[in-house]
Amino acid sequence: MTSLNEMVVVLKGFILHKGKVLTVQRAHDDEVGGGTWELAGGKIHFGEDLEAALLREIQEEVGLDVTVERILYATTFQTHATRQVVILTYLCKSDHHEVVLSEEHIDYCWSTKERVRELLPPAILHDFERNDVFSLEEWV
Repeated sequence: MTSLNEMVVVLKGFILHKGKVLTVQRAHDDEVGGGTWELAGGKIHFGEDLEAALLREIQEEVGLDVTVERILYATTFQTHATRQVVILTYLCKSDHHEVVLSEEHIDYCWSTKERVRELLPPAILHDFERNDVFSLEEWV
């Protein structure tokens, strides 16, 4: 008997508006990372284009129309022995700051670099450091 391995691809938007990045807080009852802060985004559906999936997820989660600029970094980790997550994080820009949260999130913040360091979990901050996200020219 063999166990099935699962590979999940998640797209995240590093959404900038006037020099601040959008961070969102997961609902406390979320089974994965309840109450933690993250970037907006979600899973790609089979057959979906990467950027189209990202735009859809951002619209669903925070109600923003954004422009996708470029990919910032990719990372992967296992949530348990048979499930691996691949995260592709894209630089996005928004002309608007009015956020409409989905039920998946309970709060949001347009964050400075300092605030991001306070809010985001160590694993995401490690990815930011490793991929020079804190030195982005677009992020004032």
